[in-house]
Amino acid sequence: MSSVPVVVIGGSAGALVPLREITANLPQDFPAAVLVVIHVSPDYPSHLPDILSRSGPLPARHAEQGEALLPGQIYVAPPDHHLLVAADRVRLSRGPKENRSRPSIDVLFRSAAYTHRPNVVGVLLSGMLDDGASGLWTIKQLGGRAIAQHPEDAEFDSMPLSGLRIVTVDAMPYARDIAPTLQRLLGPSVPPQEIQGMNDEEWQRLELEVGIASGDNAFHSGLLTHGSPSTFTCPECHGVLIRLREGNTLRFRCHTGHAYTAVGLLSELRSSVEASLWNAARTLDEDVMLLEHLAKHHEEAGQPELADAYRAEAQDARARGGRVRQDALRTAQTGRDRLLNLQGEAPAEAEGP
Repeated sequence: MSSVPVVVIGGSAGALVPLREITANLPQDFPAAVLVVIHVSPDYPSHLPDILSRSGPLPARHAEQGEALLPGQIYVAPPDHHLLVAADRVRLSRGPKENRSRPSIDVLFRSAAYTHRPNVVGVLLSGMLDDGASGLWTIKQLGGRAIAQHPEDAEFDSMPLSGLRIVTVDAMPYARDIAPTLQRLLGPSVPPQEIQGMNDEEWQRLELEVGIASGDNAFHSGLLTHGSPSTFTCPECHGVLIRLREGNTLRFRCHTGHAYTAVGLLSELRSSVEASLWNAARTLDEDVMLLEHLAKHHEEAGQPELADAYRAEAQDARARGGRVRQDALRTAQTGRDRLLNLQGEAPAEAEGP
């Protein structure tokens, strides 16, 4: 277990403003290393380190493979790379994505909990869906501290609410209060009797998942012995997904290594349904075009009965295409609205500032 305390921060949509608020209020002699994962596009350069360096007194930069973790430094995950903590050093990886994301907040949080145990504080900021909730649970299980941005203060409250559902957090501050909260929580360690801990099976799975994120072969590492096969296939590689239980929550990982929360998998399946419906609508449009072409051809050939039959069939295909198109529109909006409404139901811990 490393002796250097670390603060790990994760966020997605709407996280930049609170992240700048945090870095603006951290003191120059901040006693911990700060590691940050924000979901960014893999196709464009990230200017996040420059933004954070200008926001406050601590220097920020994209993490480099194997560099030492130092107090008072901010390490940002580069685009398309997982950021992990390895003892007192940084590790980068292009391991399998989690919830279609690389970097993944859960990967950072789990690796920090694995190496630092009570010497880590996890912070979950604004974002969609639920990346980070599983990692925050792991941090708490091993004696670390957990912070979730107050849902009322988050531009997108889904990620903080997801964390609050499965983790009894140590604090739920507004963005302006997160920096002083970090300084307070980096004080005395959690008493040993208050650490929930992990059983042998949970610890072995954590070790395996940190290894997978680092690039280990999930199948050869024995993933299949840590869960039960499901009837679902991986949206990314189409391998069979294994069910993994974590406290009262359910996650999925395929033998290739891609991982999904239940909410993340549901989102992917709904996207697949929508894509299939739009594909059916396109096919029916092409059917209409061909039928109308045939109708015109037979009319010009002096075969009006065949022309009328093709026109009638084209009219029927056009009507069916319209219904499929409406189903595609409803599937996209209704599924998204229901998911957001479900995630927007605050647990009891989230009531009040």
